[in-house]
Formats: sequence, C-alpha cells, structure tokens
Amino acid sequence: MSPRLRHLTTLEHLPRETIERLLDRAMAMRDACAHGTRKIDLLTGRTVLNLFFEPSTRTRTSFELAARRLGADVVNFDIGFSSANKGEELYDTLHTLEAMHLDAIIVRHKASGTPDELVRHAMSGVSVINAGDGNRAHPTQGLLDALTIRQHRPDFENLAVTICGDVKHSRVARSDVHALSALGVRDIRLCGPASLMPDAGEFAQCRFVEDFSQAIEGADAVIMLRLQKERMAQTELPDEAAYFRQYGLDSARLARARKGCLVMHPGPINRGIEIASEVADGAQSRILEQVGNGVFVRMAVLGELLAR
Repeated sequence: MSPRLRHLTTLEHLPRETIERLLDRAMAMRDACAHGTRKIDLLTGRTVLNLFFEPSTRTRTSFELAARRLGADVVNFDIGFSSANKGEELYDTLHTLEAMHLDAIIVRHKASGTPDELVRHAMSGVSVINAGDGNRAHPTQGLLDALTIRQHRPDFENLAVTICGDVKHSRVARSDVHALSALGVRDIRLCGPASLMPDAGEFAQCRFVEDFSQAIEGADAVIMLRLQKERMAQTELPDEAAYFRQYGLDSARLARARKGCLVMHPGPINRGIEIASEVADGAQSRILEQVGNGVFVRMAVLGELLAR
C-alpha cells in the first residue's frame, strides 16, 4: 500500500495506487455526506487556511466547503489587507501563520514552485496543498477531472482523451496529463496553436496534433482549456474569432468524436472563444459535474492529509 500523503503539491510521480485511493475516498465522501447535504465530523478541531495570492472562485469556494463539511475551522487569508502586501517575505508570512497552530495551508500563487518552497521552509507539522502554482500544477483539478471521466468511462486503458487550447500556460493540462497517464490512459492528444504549445519533451507521453478536427476524431473525452491571457506575452495573444474557428469546440467538431464523448472545461469558460454555448450547455457537457466533484475530491485530500 502506498504511504499516506503529508502534502499535495503535484500529481507528478504519484503512483496509480495513491491516485485511485484519493478518487475512491472522494466517492466515499460524496456518499457519506449525502451529496453535500450532511456534515461529517472527521476534522473537528482542525484549522485550515486558504492562502490565495491569485483570484479564484471555484477552487477557493470548494476548498472552503470541503473543509467545513468535514467539520474543520476555515480561515480565509485576505492578501489585500495582509503584511504580504506591505513587502513581507513569503516565508515570514508562513512562519507567522504557523505560530497560530494551523493544520493545513491551501496555497495558490502565480510563481511556479511556491507550494514546494513552503513545504521546505515549514517549521511545524502543517500540511501544504497546492491550489495552483503558475503554469506548473493544479493537483486537485487533475484529480477531479480524472474522477469525472471515471464516473462515465472507467476503462482508462482504452480511452482517447484530447486536451485542446493554451497548453503551454496551463497548470490544469499538466496535472491532467499526470493523472491520466498514471491511471493508464495511453492515447492523450494535445492540440493548440504552435505559439501556445509546450516543448514536446515535457509531454513525451502525449501525441501533439495541430489540427483540432483530427485531434478530436474518435475521442472519448475532450478537455477544453481557458486562454491564460494573464500569463501570455502580447505576441502570443490570439485573435479570438480566428482562434474559435480553428480551436473552438462547436457541435460540428464534437460530432467527430466518439458517440457520447465527455465535454469538459476547468472554467471559467470563455464562450464563443474556446467553446460554443450549445456544447457547453449540451447533453454531453460534464462541466458542472466537474465543479461538484471538486468539493468531494478536496474533501478526500483534506481527509487523507489531516484525519487522525
């Protein structure tokens, strides 16, 4: 049996057994809390801090709901009114917070590698959970995407999954690839404009396909990515209308996928740029399921790290 986790900063190199345990735990949490209508007193007496240096709606809210449904106390750290906004070093902020006897810090930061830096500098037994760092990793998003696929297509070894859009700047894409590869998916296709694609060596386990109509052919699931404009240089910004014509998911392109292909997006959605409304709101869309699964996955991660 793989050892219990102390921190969760990335899915890279996590064994399949650990990822499956977290997905199984998420389903058990969903059933135990009756789909969110009942609290579980698993983390009573524990304190969880949301430390978000970047804006977030879905991730921050679902982490807060997850912790509260498990009975933990939750503190939301307001960066705008903190000493960090006055020039305080991140590690001084960390040690100040540790002195208040926290059990877990959930961190989102624009700089890749920040959660691992916090793990290295922590002086207490606090657990660190990465809620997204730069373009490097978003492990709970990778887990909830894998869970959403597993609920409909559990035979991972025989799946074809297409990830389309701004792969270069996407921490979601990286965590999705790590999760899906560990779970046995052998056909992962990456698609997007050349200027928004990473080096092939970083995704050696994936197939790069420039034409989206070819990339989605016969796919069992398609994960559309948001254009990360805040991480792009001006020269990388695409013309939105042209982008949608080449890389937007509409009904005609979706028809090329396998029947019942799952349509996914980590949000927020740019309608008419990455995905057409009739697809985002259509029968094959699993986007709102992803949001719901996010709470149960984050409950599973908190339970894994903090349950006595």
